[in-house]
Amino acid sequence: MRLFSLLISMLWLIGPACAGDLPTELPTDLDAHIERALKTFQVPGVSVAIVKDGKTVMARGYGVRDIDKPELVDGDTLFGIASNTKAFTGASLAILVDDGLLEWDDPVINYLPDFRMYNSYITSELTVRDLLVHRSGFSLGAGDLLHWPEAEYTTEEIIYRLRFIKPATSFRAKYAYDNVLYLVAGQVVAKVSGMPWKDFVKQRIFTPLGMNRASFTAEDFLADSNHVAPHIVLEDRLQTVRLMGLDSIAPAGAINASAAEMALWVTTQLNQGRIGDSDKRIFSEAQSREMHSIVTPYPVGKLPPAMAAQQANFRGYGLGWAVQDYQGKKMVAHNGGLLGQVSRVTMLPDLSLGVVVLTNQQSGAAFSAITYLILDHYLGLEKPTDWITVYADQVAKNKAGVSELLKKQEAEHNTNSKPSLALSAYAGLYRDSWFGDATITLEGEALRLRFVKSPLMIGTMEHYQYDTFIVRWDERSLEADAYVSFALEADGSVEKMKMKPVSPMTDFSFNFQDLHFVPVSN
Repeated sequence: MRLFSLLISMLWLIGPACAGDLPTELPTDLDAHIERALKTFQVPGVSVAIVKDGKTVMARGYGVRDIDKPELVDGDTLFGIASNTKAFTGASLAILVDDGLLEWDDPVINYLPDFRMYNSYITSELTVRDLLVHRSGFSLGAGDLLHWPEAEYTTEEIIYRLRFIKPATSFRAKYAYDNVLYLVAGQVVAKVSGMPWKDFVKQRIFTPLGMNRASFTAEDFLADSNHVAPHIVLEDRLQTVRLMGLDSIAPAGAINASAAEMALWVTTQLNQGRIGDSDKRIFSEAQSREMHSIVTPYPVGKLPPAMAAQQANFRGYGLGWAVQDYQGKKMVAHNGGLLGQVSRVTMLPDLSLGVVVLTNQQSGAAFSAITYLILDHYLGLEKPTDWITVYADQVAKNKAGVSELLKKQEAEHNTNSKPSLALSAYAGLYRDSWFGDATITLEGEALRLRFVKSPLMIGTMEHYQYDTFIVRWDERSLEADAYVSFALEADGSVEKMKMKPVSPMTDFSFNFQDLHFVPVSN
């Protein structure tokens, strides 16, 4: 799952205007800015919703749903919201806490007695709260290859295999974003409520809020006539790519929704659980505070000078939400990323302001530039930043930096070296304790690597240097080529195989570095 880091924010030299002077109307030039962002970042279409003071003041589309078709995006167009699903899973647990059926700090094994982590201490101590806050000791994106891209493991198999993933840090010692424990959270919802996670979300959240077109599967998404196609820029060409579902890990990222429907969700979040102007609630004020409070802090890095207006004083993760400061205000937000679709949901509770930006191209720069432009307007900044230019410059710098690094790696590798063994000696069946099996076959004069449970992970291995190859996946839209390195026994046979991404821009869900393959004897 492509999940893009939040570019977090804070107090700048020129602060917002006094509270009484803050704007309440839409920016007059908003349409022009959004159209400029689409053009600058090669995004075919975007849907934007703004919630202010308890009302949806805008739910509007721009551009096209599919570059090969004329249909336009509107406020009701469906997008995959990916990891913005996590807040719905957090809210589901909050509802069950309100119902008196569980507590945040109950051990997970109270509800799922067969659940296991790598060691007995973490197994016994891991709480319901821990499932949501990325402090389990897993590495970044640990276990994601069990479900991405379109791996064939079932939900039950993924959860079972978590017991074989070695911790990267001590328990609760460090923030590291993961998806797989949200799957476990969904199982807790199912066990406690007596209904599947999807049914619970639909019955207790979607239906009360009027999110009647929101869904969970790729099939439902495609069955709705008003949906987008995913796009990426590959080799400098904008193109459509296949739609990938997340059914096996649904509580972490499977929801499809429109900007208009997400505005209903954001309104309820800003209302601390209350539905519109009614007395009805999804969750209590107490649970709203729980979800919007930092549990796991993470480091505040120094941003480039051009992005100084976003420099944070504090950052951390709550229960399905990232929390930080922007321009002296608390900001509650989250990003979502699928192949060819990325999104952002942002709230400034002090201003009763919410912004939803859904896109059909994986440009985090686009949704960030649009979001911050809107935030700055409602904050009444005297000299707002030109975020489109700032992000365009940053994208160009990042692209140039990665290109330079790859050129350096290519120049430094030993082109005269040869593999220690005949290519046929590397062929065979390999096994990793948590991920499962991979095969290497000699086909003609080239080695081919296949992940047995991941049909899209098939590629040709090109010799790089010594006993290291680069696997170039047949499905180029993955953008995840990887080094494959072999270590040999004293007798010259293969002892183990390890992998790591070639490019530093490879999405973290391709957690090749966590794989430790060993040969399996026939």
